[in-house]
Amino acid sequence: MAKWLLLDGSNLMFRAFYAIPDLTRSDGFPTNALHGWVRTLWKLEDAEQPDHMLVFFDPKGPGKRASLFPDYKANRSETPEELLEQIPWIKLITEACGIPLKESDSLEADDLIASAARDLANEGHDVRIVSADKDLGQLISPQVKQLLPPPTANPRLGWRLLDEAGVRGKYGIEPGKIRDYLALIGDSSDNIPGIHGVGPKTASRWLQEWESLEGIIEHAHELKPSRFQSLVAESVEMLRLNYELVGLDCSESVDLSTPGEAKPEALIKILESMEMRTAARDATERYRVGYLF
Repeated sequence: MAKWLLLDGSNLMFRAFYAIPDLTRSDGFPTNALHGWVRTLWKLEDAEQPDHMLVFFDPKGPGKRASLFPDYKANRSETPEELLEQIPWIKLITEACGIPLKESDSLEADDLIASAARDLANEGHDVRIVSADKDLGQLISPQVKQLLPPPTANPRLGWRLLDEAGVRGKYGIEPGKIRDYLALIGDSSDNIPGIHGVGPKTASRWLQEWESLEGIIEHAHELKPSRFQSLVAESVEMLRLNYELVGLDCSESVDLSTPGEAKPEALIKILESMEMRTAARDATERYRVGYLF
């Protein structure tokens, strides 16, 4: 069976943008995210040696979760104009590297990743999801692992592989309960509120005892500490909405049949047009292209 890397492009491009500030072409066009992006793609190819890679991006519009919860991701600032200018070029570079792009009009990258991971795992492939998003932890199984990028606050930790044992060690629960866990504690990155005062340890302990979010709701009158009994009972509607928001929608299938094909000459021209001369020389060597600089 093949090894597949499923990249959360929306997550990784923001990381690339903020990791390398203040790089521009001579005319002022920003190129910092492009530098970080191409290096990330090559690093993953070299370190993981996958048979196939796919990159997934979020839709341009608000997506279906915003219709369920208007404040979904409302805490996020607008995407910087300097990054918006680079996104079309990020996609062109990706395709020129031979990596197909996957997008939907309404579903987020996480949803498409979930659909692809499910189908590939069912076929027995080795799947690695490349993203820092916690909600993708619910997909982890014997066939699916999550490759976490280096934390921005502590990049020396490097890339880390999260498997089933890692989820149990980190959260104290099985991957299948990550959805219930996030419904309880919320997800600040997506502006999803949890139960006030319920942190990771409390949520993990409750799930160990009552198995699921619905089990916790059913036994709200027995929860410890007792101050949460009425709070949980009064928050049932919010908790169930949270459960919907953090769940992953596999309703849209992902075409996995069309492999990408590297276009080295096109890639080198893009890199040169962005005055990324070192990357262009590295691409020439990487793809063994005869090209004069």
